[in-house]
Amino acid sequence: MLRLLTAVCLCCVAVFCAVNLIRYALDARHARLASDALREVYYSPDTEPPSASIAPAPTATPTPAPIGKATAVPAYTPPPNMLPAVRYPDNPSAAVSSRFKKLQRQNSDIIGWLNIPDMLDEAVVQRDNSYYLNRDYRGYHNANGAIFLDEACQLDTRPYTLILYGHNMKTGAMFGNLRNYENLHYYKNNPFIAFDTAYEDGSYVIFSVATIDVTPGGLRYVDLAALSSLSIEPRQAAITALKMRSIYQSSLDVQADDQLLLLITCTKDDNERRVIAARRIRTDETREALNSVIQQTAKK
Repeated sequence: MLRLLTAVCLCCVAVFCAVNLIRYALDARHARLASDALREVYYSPDTEPPSASIAPAPTATPTPAPIGKATAVPAYTPPPNMLPAVRYPDNPSAAVSSRFKKLQRQNSDIIGWLNIPDMLDEAVVQRDNSYYLNRDYRGYHNANGAIFLDEACQLDTRPYTLILYGHNMKTGAMFGNLRNYENLHYYKNNPFIAFDTAYEDGSYVIFSVATIDVTPGGLRYVDLAALSSLSIEPRQAAITALKMRSIYQSSLDVQADDQLLLLITCTKDDNERRVIAARRIRTDETREALNSVIQQTAKK
C-alpha cells in the first residue's frame, strides 16, 4: 500500500512538473511572437509623415501698448544645488514620433524601445510597477512579463534618470542575458545601449555593472531613489556608490547632470538586484573615444 501511495505521489509530481514546463514553453513562445510582431511594426517604413519635432511658430499678433510701467517677470532659476528641468532639445513640444504612434496603436502603454546589439531588441512599456510583471506587451498574462519603465519616471520633460525593469529569465529572455556583462570581454565588446522614447532617441555607454543590496544598511546598498532626485549632492553620491559597487574599475566620467539609464533585474537572492548603469553619450563625445576608455577597464 505504501509503495502504491509513493508511486501515485511521484506520478502526480511528474505530471505537475510536466504541465508547468509546457506552460513555461508556451509562455516563452507567445512572448517571442509578441516581440516579433512589435519589431515588424517598429522597423517598418513610415506610412505617414513624421510628427513635427518643434511646435509651429504662433501667428504674430499686434502687441498692445503698455499701460503704465511694465514689470518684467524674471525667469525661474533653480537653486544652485538643484538640477533644472530640461525640455527635449530637438523636440521641445514633446511630440510623439511617428514610429511610436504606430506602436501605440498596438498598445498605448508602449513608451520606449531598448536595443543592445545581439542581446535585446524589445519594446518598453509603462503603467505601474506590477501590471507588466506577468503580462506581455499586448497585456496577455505571461510568465516572461515585459520590460517596463519605472512608474515614477515622468516623460513630459527629459528625465535625468530612466529606470527599466525586466525578469531575469533562464532562457535569456527579457533581462536574463544581462548576466553576460559580468564577463569583462563581453563588456568591452558591448558597452553601448540604445534606448529611444516616444520623444527622442538616446545612446548610452555603460559605466557600472553591479549586484546591489535592496535593504538600507546592507554592505552593497545603493540609494537608487536618489538618482531620481533633482538634488545634486545625493544624486552624485548615488552615482559614486554605483561606481564603487561595480565589479569593474572604470575611469569613465559621470556627473550629476548626465542622463542615466539603469537596467535592473533580480538574482537568485531576493535581497539583491543586478544593475547595469549607463549614461547618455554627450554631444561632444564620440563612440571611438569612449571605446578607448572602456578598453582600459579592468576587474577589481
